[in-house]
Amino acid sequence: MEAKGRTAEIMIDEARKAFWVMVGFLALIWALHIPNALSGYRLSYEHGVTAHDPASLPDIASAPFLHWDWGHLQGNSGPLFIFGFLAAYRGVAKFLGVTGFIIVISGLGAWITAGGDTTGAGASGVVFGYFGYILVRGLFDRHLIDIAVGVVMALSFAHYFAGLLPQEGIGWQCHLFGFLAGLVGGWVFRDRRPRTAAPAAPQGARSALLKELDDLGLGQDGPAR
Repeated sequence: MEAKGRTAEIMIDEARKAFWVMVGFLALIWALHIPNALSGYRLSYEHGVTAHDPASLPDIASAPFLHWDWGHLQGNSGPLFIFGFLAAYRGVAKFLGVTGFIIVISGLGAWITAGGDTTGAGASGVVFGYFGYILVRGLFDRHLIDIAVGVVMALSFAHYFAGLLPQEGIGWQCHLFGFLAGLVGGWVFRDRRPRTAAPAAPQGARSALLKELDDLGLGQDGPAR
């Protein structure tokens, strides 16, 4: 029981860190939006990703923090927080690696495939990346609870799949490559630690699920005291 209680404490601590990391992420992009809006969105034009322009490659790192108007920012904020928290609650250090991976792949993909001199900015590529990551993380990590979370998110946000299709006036390339980066990131950043063998009985998926609940301190015996 002591080990299970310790595991639950670690999970709760990581979830708390994930919450504040996402609060900080949102606070940063909202704070940056104020001078951006006052300047007529000059920051978005100057530090967004301009397709095919080699000088704009460093802007891959800054573009997710900039938006084109208040509606754009508001539309990304809710999903960014929800998906980001779900992507981070298993471990903030891994989450930061996943985030960097998504930013690079989504930005580079948009830089290569977007048409003309298009300049893109916004956190939507990261949002779609987190979405893809959440869908597959449970499969690669073999966590039944995360598999259930992925299924629920896929059903609840099924309309997001339409954002992966070509649409006029929308940076769908960033969405698509962000989503693909999330899927690949689920494998790249999978849990490589050896899993503890499940008890002999009961067997199967029910046993694995009970183990997941016990690790979180939610099993039949209740949390350790």
